[in-house]
Amino acid sequence: MPRISGVDIPAEKRIEYSLQYIYGVGHHTAKQVLKEAGIDPARKAKDLTEDDVSRIAGILDRDYQVEGQLRRAVQSNIARLRDIRCYRGLRHRTGLPVRGQRTRTNARTRKGPRKTVAGKKGVKELGRG
Repeated sequence: MPRISGVDIPAEKRIEYSLQYIYGVGHHTAKQVLKEAGIDPARKAKDLTEDDVSRIAGILDRDYQVEGQLRRAVQSNIARLRDIRCYRGLRHRTGLPVRGQRTRTNARTRKGPRKTVAGKKGVKELGRG
């Protein structure tokens, strides 16, 4: 199981798909990295030599933010939005959707499980006297 950027990538899969297990590497980036490294995307990850793995790791370290570095950058961007108290920062702080989605229904991923509120009691026949 090759290890790139601190992540064990699956050995039995093609290298273009195995690279996508690294946070910050998608399909397009994986293809670009393999093209620059001169590695056939159809090769299995277990068939890579140490030289191939080090070339891929070098390209990722040099040209891309991945894993911990990218996670820190995203968290610092969110912290900055919270600090300047902009609308998006307030939405992050309150745990509501940030990008304008509706919240009357749906939005369960951000809001969490439903918190049931007891219904109001009906007023019993006010006209009696």
